[in-house]
Amino acid sequence: MDIKKIKADLMLLLTACIWGFGFVAQRSGMEYVGPFTFNGVRFILGGGSLLPLIWYRNRKGGAAADKKLLFRFSLLAGAVLFLAVTLQQLGMMFTTAGNAGFITGIYVIMVPIFGIFLGRKTGPVTWLGAAFTLVGLYFISALGSLDAVNPGDIIMLISALFWTFHVLIIDRQGSLDPIQLSCGQFLCCGIFSLIMALTIEPAIGSWAVRTASLHSATSRVAWRALPSLLFSAAPDAITFMLNALVPILYGGLASVGIAYTLQVVAQRDAPPAHATIILCLEGCFAALGGILLLSEPFTYHTLIGFIFMFSGLIISQWDLIKKH
Repeated sequence: MDIKKIKADLMLLLTACIWGFGFVAQRSGMEYVGPFTFNGVRFILGGGSLLPLIWYRNRKGGAAADKKLLFRFSLLAGAVLFLAVTLQQLGMMFTTAGNAGFITGIYVIMVPIFGIFLGRKTGPVTWLGAAFTLVGLYFISALGSLDAVNPGDIIMLISALFWTFHVLIIDRQGSLDPIQLSCGQFLCCGIFSLIMALTIEPAIGSWAVRTASLHSATSRVAWRALPSLLFSAAPDAITFMLNALVPILYGGLASVGIAYTLQVVAQRDAPPAHATIILCLEGCFAALGGILLLSEPFTYHTLIGFIFMFSGLIISQWDLIKKH
C-alpha cells in the first residue's frame, strides 16, 4: 500500500468536491450580486490568496520569473479565463449546478480535439468519449425535446469552449511557475470583471430578467448590479452584499486558493490516471450539491445524462488510464 498515493488521491478527491460545490456557491451568489461582481471579487481574493504561497516558495529558492513573459501570459490567460467564467456565471442563472458542472467538464474532451489544429494526434477513444458526452448533454438539457433546450446549457457549452482555449494557452506557457501564472491570471480576470461590473452589469441585469421569465423553473435572477450596491441608498443594499459574502468567499478562497494548491501538491504523487478520474468527479459533486443545498430537480433524464457524460469523460482519457 502506497501511503503517498493514497494521501494524494484523497487530496484530489477533496479538490473535486470543493470545485463541485463551487458551482453551488456560484448559483447562490447570483441571488444577491451580479455575475461580473461575483467573479471580480472572488478572483481578486483567489489571486491574493496565492501571494503568501508565492512568497514562501521564493524564500525557499524558487526560480526567478521572466517578468515580461509572466505579464504577457497572465494577461492573455486572464482575458480568456475572464470570457470563460463570465459565460459560466451567466449560464448559471438559467441552469442547475449539476448541469453546469458536467457541461463545463466537456473541455476535457475538447482539448485533444482542438489540439488537432496544433499538430497533435487525437485517438478514436476521444471521439467515442465525445459521442457519449453529446448523448449525455442531450438528456440533461433537451430532456427528450430539442425545442426545450435550456439557454443556460448552451451558454455553459460556449463557456466550455473558452475553458478549452484556456487550457491550450496554459499548456504553451513554457517554463513559467504555474502558481505565479495562476496568481497573475486570476488577478487580471478579477480586474476585467470589476471593470465590467461597473459599466455593463446593469444592462446585463435587464436582459437576464427578460430571459428568466421564459425559464422560471431553473432561473435565479434576483441580484443587484454593482453600481446599485455601491451608490444606492436602499437599505437592503448592504443586506445583499452581506448575503453574497459566503458564496464569494467560498468561490475565491476555497475554489481558487485552497483547491488549486491541493491539486498542485497532490499531483506530485498521484498517478495521472488517478488524477484524471478523480477530478472528473467534479460534476458529480456539483449535482449532489445542487440537489442537497439548492433543492434542484433530479429526474431520470438527468441521471441518464450524467452517467453518459461521466462515462464520456473517462473514455476520452482511456489511453492515459491504460498506461497506469
